[in-house]
Amino acid sequence: MRTIGLIGGMSFESSAVYYRLINEMVRDRLGGFASAELLMHSVNFEEIVAMQKAGDWAAAGKRLGDVAARLQSAGADCVLICTNTMHLVAGPVAERITVPLIHIIDETADALKQAGCRRPLLLATRYTMEHGFYTDRARSLGLDIMVPDQEDRTTVHDIIFNELCAGQILDRSRDKLFEIIERERARGADSIILGCTEICLILDPDHLPLPGFDTTKIHANAAVDFALGNRTQRKSIA
Repeated sequence: MRTIGLIGGMSFESSAVYYRLINEMVRDRLGGFASAELLMHSVNFEEIVAMQKAGDWAAAGKRLGDVAARLQSAGADCVLICTNTMHLVAGPVAERITVPLIHIIDETADALKQAGCRRPLLLATRYTMEHGFYTDRARSLGLDIMVPDQEDRTTVHDIIFNELCAGQILDRSRDKLFEIIERERARGADSIILGCTEICLILDPDHLPLPGFDTTKIHANAAVDFALGNRTQRKSIA
């Protein structure tokens, strides 16, 4: 079994989900008491949030790149950035390692296309919805990404940062997310990307008015595929 390297802590709420999902998937596939060989470096999210707010993505890329290099040195055979937003710096991180960086956008796009979905609604942090790195990459992979309007983007972002990252799951916020989904379905969305690794804490992809794609689960599954030898190819980051 190959060793999975996780860059976690952004937030630790979703990193705990990664750890659970990966180990559950390995046990389900191998049976018995099987669990994953993995390494996790959990960063101080406060430092990363400060870089995000300052728009200092170069510093963020260097910080996560340093972590990735340490994971590889410790024995990781692949690396995952356990957050959608910080894939904004996936390129600089990948440049620091020679093992595969399994890219969350690529894996999600593959899952959507296999399901026959082409016009997904992206629910994520403001950085992910507005900076272009996610929508541009997804469009290059054949998807026509939709994002909510500015007011709704603010609502989604605030729910993620002010509530989910702090472990708060509120029914009224779930209702707001469903209202946003309904508005975007009326505009032509054919599916929903849970494009923040915390959104699975409040929305169940199997109980939405449109097909839902949980990026955390998709990313974890790709890591397990790699660890168990079901994939060998390195994803391009360019």
